Amino acid sequence: MIDCQDYINDTIKSVKPSGIRKFFDIAVEMDNVISLSIGEPDFKTPWHIRHAGIRSLENGKTWYTPNRGFIELRREISRYMNRRFNVSYEPDTEVLVTVGGSEAIDLVCRTLINHGDEVLIPQPAFVCYDPLTVMAGGVPVVIETKAENNFRLTPEEIENAVTEKSKLLILPFPNNPTGAIMEREDLEAIAEVIKKHDLFVVSDEIYAELTYGGRKHVSIAEIDGMKERTVIVSGFSKAYAMTGWRLGYALGPAEIVKQLTKLHQYGIMSSPTTAQYAAIEALKNGDDDVTAMRDDYDMRRRYIVGKFNEMGLTCFEPLGAFYAFPCIKSTGLSSDEFATRLVKEKRVAVVPGTAFGECGEGFIRVSYAQSMKNIKKAMKRIAEFLEELKNEG
Repeated sequence: MIDCQDYINDTIKSVKPSGIRKFFDIAVEMDNVISLSIGEPDFKTPWHIRHAGIRSLENGKTWYTPNRGFIELRREISRYMNRRFNVSYEPDTEVLVTVGGSEAIDLVCRTLINHGDEVLIPQPAFVCYDPLTVMAGGVPVVIETKAENNFRLTPEEIENAVTEKSKLLILPFPNNPTGAIMEREDLEAIAEVIKKHDLFVVSDEIYAELTYGGRKHVSIAEIDGMKERTVIVSGFSKAYAMTGWRLGYALGPAEIVKQLTKLHQYGIMSSPTTAQYAAIEALKNGDDDVTAMRDDYDMRRRYIVGKFNEMGLTCFEPLGAFYAFPCIKSTGLSSDEFATRLVKEKRVAVVPGTAFGECGEGFIRVSYAQSMKNIKKAMKRIAEFLEELKNEG
């Protein structure tokens, strides 16, 4: 009998499973659970987008696409970025269509990171950056963003983390899990430090369409001198409620996109054909859908943040994405204890802040990509849980 452990790559073995999925899996196995744990829109993909995908199937369009994606889709992505975020990319050489934004991040890490390169990762942040850095041979260097700064990244924090081995900065804004954003003046300030230390930037802008309070997302690629040292990764999952279609894209300098395409070519070949036809329709005619969903999220956002603050769980106002990140330190429980007891005792699933980095201790991530009906039920159960904790004392 062979020991399979002997055949597994040591680096892969060292990577921990996602902390988000742990609580999702617990919730799936229980009855009457309201899950505020997964960052997935509760909306269906708008019908006209679904219909474009269905129509492509009915017309027999089931063949491979070019490695980089249909040129029509790349042109629409280019027009969209110029129209919405004031940055321009050449469809033929600077745009690559990927299998979700996640593949785009993986491709960029494997293309830009040499063994031993340090990658600056602001945390709390989405779970993939650290392990993808490690699997590419890089060294993650955590920059702890702070609640008193509204979890924004500051020039001083970058300066304190940079060494002669620093090569890449991950810029995950709007942020998952905190909901923090970077405004133009914030980006201009960090751009000076980035250029000073000759860093390259991976800007994860998957939540770019989901900003609130009249604030419009600004891409760091729009800041002077930054487009040539930035790869933007994004996709259709969040803005258009297209999670299951698995479609994203990477935008950057032609020489880098050429290398990304090589990896994509050998590992994936091409992105799903049906999804690409749907995405073309989304970009051409989906602006109103985005606005309607964002307005609904905004209503939920204001409700859930207000309720947490009423309960005594301090929650700063998230201005992007669809997550709240309340502080649970006042309960005396760790993030993991709080999330575990909440799902078992009150059937509400949230994610401990530590799933997004050790500096997330004392916080939980709560997704408001759920119906208002379920959010109200969940908040009532959380309030009851807090009362019961007080009575224990």
